[in-house]
Amino acid sequence: MTFAHPALFYSDEDSYIDGTVPFVVEGLVGAEPVAVAVPSRKLQLLREALSGFAHLVTFIDLAETGRNPGRIIPDLRSFADRHRGAVRIISEPVWDLRTEVEYPACALHEALVNYAFSGRDLSILCPYDTSALSHDVLADAEKTHPVVIDAGGHRPSDHFHPARVVVAAHSLPLQIPADAVSTSAEAGAMAAVRAFAREQAVQLGLAPERLDDFALAVTELATNSVRHGGGESTVRVWAESRSIVCQVNDNGHITDVLAGRTPVHANEPGGRGLLLVNRLADLVRTQTTPSGTAIQVRFDLGDKKTT
Repeated sequence: MTFAHPALFYSDEDSYIDGTVPFVVEGLVGAEPVAVAVPSRKLQLLREALSGFAHLVTFIDLAETGRNPGRIIPDLRSFADRHRGAVRIISEPVWDLRTEVEYPACALHEALVNYAFSGRDLSILCPYDTSALSHDVLADAEKTHPVVIDAGGHRPSDHFHPARVVVAAHSLPLQIPADAVSTSAEAGAMAAVRAFAREQAVQLGLAPERLDDFALAVTELATNSVRHGGGESTVRVWAESRSIVCQVNDNGHITDVLAGRTPVHANEPGGRGLLLVNRLADLVRTQTTPSGTAIQVRFDLGDKKTT
């Protein structure tokens, strides 16, 4: 079995189509299941370009389902696990509307793909728009993909080193503003944490239909933190840039780089907390070192980006 994870560097719609459509068609001709997971505007472009083949492809709008990059690996795993034999996927988790806050989670995702699918008979092609993305983003793509496809053809990346990207992403400090409201969490006190989270969310203007999701995500983080991080943690909540943010700090160290991204079988106890948090939140960021861990979740207060 062979796992392939090339980056496609494209500069316009023509080079995008030229780099992606043959990848899809070749898979379909070989009877391989194919999924296309890209943001909305590229999704429509590929639907039209594939024309009569489009009904054979699974389309996933990453502007919606991949809003939080922490959801993407579980979704791609779900698609791949439904099929036997070789599988092909186009995945474009990085686009020009990603913010500076979101981007480290995107780079981390791309690095973790190499761990999550190692040994699988799977090809994941990741397009990068060279006309819209920064030099630093493209440099990261060369660190997280063993092969780069550009105008010159296929070439091995001399900078491929996903482990460095994982360490760098997990080492970035997560800032806490002075006006953040905090509470402590300890075993047996999760009802109080849930009430605190819900109260803060109401005060900061989170939509009523998302209050339960926020309270549940915060409670799951606090529960995991107390269980694995030394028995006590600090929960902080604040509003920032049209988002409500919660950060949970403890003295633990997460050593499983795929924590929160690996499917859990129905008969396995536990292991679902971070998976659930990734599913509920619009963004999850983690800082984890031997001296302690901080996990930060964001829920949008306004409309989500849909392009």
